[in-house]
Amino acid sequence: MNDLAALREAPGEIAGWADARVRRALAAADADALLGAAARLRAEGHGNIVSYSRNAFVPLTKLCRDVCLYCTFAETPQAGRAAYLSPDEVLAIARAGARAGCREALFTLGDRPEARYPAARRALDALAHESTLSYLAEMCALVLAETSLLPHVNPGVMSAEDIAALRKVSASQGLMLESASERLCERGGPHFGSPDKRPSVRLATIAAAGAARVPFTSGLLIGIGETRAERIDTLLALRRAHREYGHIQEVIVQNFRAKPGTRMAGAAEPDLDELLWTIAAARVALGAKANIQAPPNLSPGAYHRLLAAGLNDWGGVSPVTPDHVNPEAPWPHLAELAARTERAGFRLAERLAVYPEYIAAPDRWLDPALAPRVVRAADSEGLARVDSWSPGKPGAPGEADMPRARGAPWASRTDPAIARLCDRPGEYGRADIVRLFAARGADYRAVCAAADALRRAAVGDRVAWIVNRNINYTNICYFRCRFCAFSKGRIADGLRGDPYDLAIAEVIRRAEEAWRRGASEICMQGGIHPDYTGDTYLELVRAVKAALPELHIHAFSPLEIQQGAETSGRTVAEFLALLRGAGLGTLPGTAAEILDDDVRAVLCPDKIDTEGWLGVMRAAHAAGLRSTATIMFGHMERTGSWARHLLRVRALQAETGGFTEFVPLPFVHAAAPIYLRGAARRGPTFREAVLMHAVARLALHPHIVNIQASWVKMGPEGAAACLDAGANDLGGTLMNESISRAAGAEHGQEMPPERMVRLIAAAGREPRQRTTLYGDAPPDRRALAFGAPPLAPAVQTPPARRRVA
Repeated sequence: MNDLAALREAPGEIAGWADARVRRALAAADADALLGAAARLRAEGHGNIVSYSRNAFVPLTKLCRDVCLYCTFAETPQAGRAAYLSPDEVLAIARAGARAGCREALFTLGDRPEARYPAARRALDALAHESTLSYLAEMCALVLAETSLLPHVNPGVMSAEDIAALRKVSASQGLMLESASERLCERGGPHFGSPDKRPSVRLATIAAAGAARVPFTSGLLIGIGETRAERIDTLLALRRAHREYGHIQEVIVQNFRAKPGTRMAGAAEPDLDELLWTIAAARVALGAKANIQAPPNLSPGAYHRLLAAGLNDWGGVSPVTPDHVNPEAPWPHLAELAARTERAGFRLAERLAVYPEYIAAPDRWLDPALAPRVVRAADSEGLARVDSWSPGKPGAPGEADMPRARGAPWASRTDPAIARLCDRPGEYGRADIVRLFAARGADYRAVCAAADALRRAAVGDRVAWIVNRNINYTNICYFRCRFCAFSKGRIADGLRGDPYDLAIAEVIRRAEEAWRRGASEICMQGGIHPDYTGDTYLELVRAVKAALPELHIHAFSPLEIQQGAETSGRTVAEFLALLRGAGLGTLPGTAAEILDDDVRAVLCPDKIDTEGWLGVMRAAHAAGLRSTATIMFGHMERTGSWARHLLRVRALQAETGGFTEFVPLPFVHAAAPIYLRGAARRGPTFREAVLMHAVARLALHPHIVNIQASWVKMGPEGAAACLDAGANDLGGTLMNESISRAAGAEHGQEMPPERMVRLIAAAGREPRQRTTLYGDAPPDRRALAFGAPPLAPAVQTPPARRRVA
C-alpha cells in the first residue's frame, strides 16, 4: 500500500513506520487526506470524549535567564517586586483553586533565573534554597500537604537529579520542546541567546524524564519561523522519545500569538489552516492513542475545527487564574467550553494532571507517596472523579448523574456509535461494552433509557424483592483477599470486631426467627475457616433443613464449594450432589469479584480463579442448582475488565441457563485493606454504578432477565435510580447484613418490607414479593412479613474448634 492509500485507508499503520517514510507521507499529503486520517484516528483512540484539566496557574517566578523574542511571561527584576511567590501566596492561589473545584496546581516558571540575575540569587538565599527548582519542590510539597490539588510542574530544563526530586512531589512534569530546529537558535532567530532553548538540551531533559518514569508533557510552538518540515522533525523527535520510554502523556500544539512589547510583536501569526495541519500531522505521526492538545483560548471560534483535526484534549483551563503565558487570551468559561464541545458532537470530561494510561500503572509511573492521592482522585477510566458519592455512604447522588436528570446541562445529541449499540442489545463484543461504560452526559442517559425500555419489554413494570436473612456463620478466614474488611485473618486482624464462629444452635435460632418474620430464604455465607471441611457445610444445611423444611437455603459461594469439595476428598460435582440432597436450594454468585485473572492476581491472589469460579457454577447448574451472578467493581480495575466479566457471565448463561439474576455490587471502600493501603479507588462513581446496571441489562440480553440493585451498596436513592436504568429487582430485606457494613457501609441492617414497598411505589413501579426462584411469595409469607416484631439480639459465638461427626 502506498503512502497516500495508507493515509486514506489505514492511517493506523503510519505510527509504526520508520521516520523517513512518515516524513515523506506527511510532507506529500494533501490537507483533506491528512485531516480525514486524523479524525478517524482520534475517533478510534478516544471515542467522542474530549478531556481537560481544571487547574490553578501558579507562576512561581517570572524571572528567566532566556530571552525568547516572543515571550511576555518572562520579566526582569524590578524594585519592590519579589522575585518569587511566597509560600503564603502559593497557598492562596492553590486554596482558591481547590474552592473552585480545581484538581491541578500548574506551576510555571522561568529557566534558572539565578544563573542570570543576582536578585534571584539573593531571594533564594533568603529562602534558604540552592536553586529555583529546590524551592519549587518545597512549594509542591506545601500544596500537597495543605490542599487537595496535584502539582504539575513546567520548570524548564532539568537535570536527572532535579527530575527525581520533583517526581516525589509532583504528579507530572512538562517541558515544551517547541522546535527541533537548531536554526531557530542562530542569530536573528527567536531562540538566539536562550541557552535552554537548544533542541539538544531540551531533548536531553525529555529523555531524562522518560528514564525516571515521569508522566511528561511536551509539544510544539508553531509560527515562530519554522517550516512544516521542521515541525515534522519536531514531532518525530517526540515520537522517538516516547517509543523509547513511553512517558509522553500529551503533545501540545500551540500557535504563536504576537504580543505587544516583544521583538516579534509585528510577526505574522500562523493561520488556522497551519494549526489544523499541525494538529492532524501530530495525530497521524503519533497514533490513535496519543493525547493531542491545543489551548482553546488561543483559537476562539474554531473549537469544532480543532476537534475535527484530531484534537482530544483542551489542556488546562482555570476558573480562578489567568493564562500567565498568554494573558491577552482569557480562558473560556467551563460551561461555554462544555457547550461548544457538545455542539461539535463530543463530550467534555475532566481529567487529572496525570493521564488515564499512567494512572492505570501507578507502581511504574508515580512516586509511592503520591500514588494513593492520584488513584483515589480518579474514576474507573482514569479521568477525574467528579462526584462526592461513594457506595454504602449516606447522601443522595447529584441530580446531573441521575438517569433521568432534570435540567441536565447541554444534553442534546447522542453519539451515533452509542445510539447504534443501544439499538442492538445483546450483540456486543468487548470494545462495544467498554464504549457503553464510557458514556457521559446525553450518551449516559441514552444508555440508561435503552436499558429501561428493554427492561420494560422483558419483565414489565413489576419490581421484585424477597424477605430473607443473611447468616454469616463465621468471619474467620485464611484467604488473603485485599478488598475484604469482613474476615478475621492474617491481613485483617484488628480492623474491626472480634472473630466469631456461630454455634449450630445460633444458626438455627436465626433461621427460625427469620421464618416467623415472613422470610422465604436464608442466605448463608462466611469466611473460609481453616477448621471447616465439606462436612461442616453439609451439617449447616442439614440442621437448618431439619428445623425448617420449607425454608429455601441459598448458600455457599463457589469458593466455599471448592474448599468443601477439596477438604472432603470429593469432586465438585459429587459435593454439590450431596449438598443438594441435604437441602441446598441455590448458590449465591459471590466470590466472582472481577472475572479477570490479571485483576484477581492483585485483588485476591490465592482465591479461586476465573475458570474455577465458572467451573463451579457450570457444575452447579448441571446438578440442578441455580445461582445468582455478581460483579464487585470500582476498586483497582478498569472498564475493560468489566466487559470481560459480563461476556464470561453471558457465555456461561447461554450454555447453562442457570443464573437467576445478575447483581452489581459496588465496592465499599472505607474499611477495605486495599483502599487503606492506597491501592484502590473509593468505589465507582454514581454514574458508573448506574451504568453497570444499564449495561448489564443490554449486554446480558436475552439470557439474564433479572438485574438486581443492591440497596445496601447503592443506598435507597441510588437503588431507586437504578430502576430507571434497567434494574427490576431490589434483592432482599436481609435482616442482618455484615459484610458490607464491615467494609464501611452505613445503610441499615434491614430494609423492612413496608419501606421496600414505599420505595418501589415512589419510583412508579409495582412491588412484588418473590421467592428465590422468582415465583410469587406464598400468602403466609406475605402476611407475616409486614408488621414483623423486632429482631432479638444476635449472639456472635466465640471461636472454638468445630467438631463434625
